[in-house]
Amino acid sequence: MAVLKLNINGKVRQVDVDPEMPLLWVLRDTLGMCGTKYGCGIMECGACTVHIDGDPIKSCGATAESAVGKKIITIEGLGAAGDHPVQTAWIAEDVPQCGWCQVGMVMAASALLKKKPNPTDADIDAAMSRNICRCGTYPRIRKAIKRAAAARSAK
Repeated sequence: MAVLKLNINGKVRQVDVDPEMPLLWVLRDTLGMCGTKYGCGIMECGACTVHIDGDPIKSCGATAESAVGKKIITIEGLGAAGDHPVQTAWIAEDVPQCGWCQVGMVMAASALLKKKPNPTDADIDAAMSRNICRCGTYPRIRKAIKRAAAARSAK
């Protein structure tokens, strides 16, 4: 066990955990932040995606220690009121079906739009290919990302 300081959603949080504990479990079990979802535990599905220093990272594969000194953003920090452009576009395009992948998809999409404000279909496909939607809502996901991009550029 070790005392680690993690910058999560703009707040420094101190945790006493095994440094090798997956960040996902630190967020969910130690800190009670259940927005980040467990999907597969083997970095395949993307349900647990968070941002670390602006990059989408699968938190089940990142250790707590690897996140020390970095800026971590979870779905709770993306738009606590659900007002982030990706979140509002997700609702407008009726993307969620079962909900299993949604948090990871939203986090991946928001990271994409930060790097590429007006992504092409190929950009969207490349960025979202790391996340699996078992309901197959990919066409709605693409529409929502385009809607969010348009909303961001209109500001």
